[in-house]
Amino acid sequence: MTTTDGDATATPAGPPPHRFERPPRPLSDLRTLRRHSGGAYLTNGLVGMVFAATGPIAVIMSVGVSGGLSTAQLSSWIFGIFFLNGLLTLLASWLYRQPLAFFWTIPGTVVVGGSLGHLTWPEVLGAFVVTAALILVVGLTGWVRRVMSALPMPIVMAMVAGVFLQFGLDLVDAFGVDPGLAVPMVAVFLLLSVMTGLGKRIPPILGALLAGVAAVALSGRFDPAGDAGWLAQPMLQPPQWSWQAILELVVPLAITVLVVQNGQGIAVLKQAGHEPPVNVATVACGLWSLPAAAVGAVSTCLTGPTNALLTASGQRHRHYIAGMVCGGLAMLVGLLAPAFVQLMLATPEAFIAVLGGLAMLRALQGAFVSAFGGRFTLGALVAFVVTVSDVDPLNISAAFWGLVAGLAVSGLMERADFTAERASRAGEPAG
Repeated sequence: MTTTDGDATATPAGPPPHRFERPPRPLSDLRTLRRHSGGAYLTNGLVGMVFAATGPIAVIMSVGVSGGLSTAQLSSWIFGIFFLNGLLTLLASWLYRQPLAFFWTIPGTVVVGGSLGHLTWPEVLGAFVVTAALILVVGLTGWVRRVMSALPMPIVMAMVAGVFLQFGLDLVDAFGVDPGLAVPMVAVFLLLSVMTGLGKRIPPILGALLAGVAAVALSGRFDPAGDAGWLAQPMLQPPQWSWQAILELVVPLAITVLVVQNGQGIAVLKQAGHEPPVNVATVACGLWSLPAAAVGAVSTCLTGPTNALLTASGQRHRHYIAGMVCGGLAMLVGLLAPAFVQLMLATPEAFIAVLGGLAMLRALQGAFVSAFGGRFTLGALVAFVVTVSDVDPLNISAAFWGLVAGLAVSGLMERADFTAERASRAGEPAG
């Protein structure tokens, strides 16, 4: 039942959960927003935004620079993922009165990076559009739960681990290439991770960023090139339709959104006591991914790590304030996208490699644990090995073939795991 008490936890009303979840009524007005605001929620929103605007941006910069994207294209990409998704986060958190942080698929971004060596950027944008349409169809039909349950998570996460592995390797390589930068950044990250009290006030990834900035400044290697301005100038970029790009990217991108990222975000929010609108979130991801693709941004998703930060403290019925704060700050970051890109490109390459590697460490660890901690371990191993091998038959990326190979091997050799998985979902004992 939906409650009208602004201080009580609201639960969705209306159609059953397999269709379109309605927001609670009444909507929060200015008086309710003021009453629910507080320092803890402003802080959580700020920390969530700081996390998204540090390491994850380094991932985009690493992928974009390696793929030959221009400064203008990178600025437009960052505008899309922050301004557009920040607006969605702000609206969704307000409407559903719970933190619903939407950003972009990080594993999908890395998959795209592997394809930029042989696909043109317009072809990639065409795949973004098709992915958005596919996600939208899955959301409108209510198939999202079936899709999430049809693919064994260990195999999916093994593919993700293979995609993420390069960031860990680049982090290690940075110690040999630029130890004067890598050592202080990693040292500060570890120090803040161990000293949890201090780490709550200064997130480890933010500390690593500040340490890197200090090291770059002291070494005199900050080299800004040109002046692209501070305010965003998003580029409308026409897609190019390519069957190769569609076959190579659409399925992995859609899986990273629907299964990996949205699944993680939903789990985080449920663990915090919320009931996220699964179908509406899926529809929103599909709809928002269309204008994002138009400005050169990867697909929208319901993020896990940021939502975990937004729900880290405070009362559950007031968590949505942190989501709204995070969304508003994200829009500001999007408007200042050219400044962010210029600052990042002015630093040594090792700075981005270390920052991106540190940001991905926990994600890489979680991917390995999910992949090899239970069932489907052989299929997961095959998916991981094929993904890491970087083979690309038919010029289709290894991430796609890793997923296909892992599912095929498990289907042939781990049938008992499929039976046990179906039984556990049905609540029956697996015989």
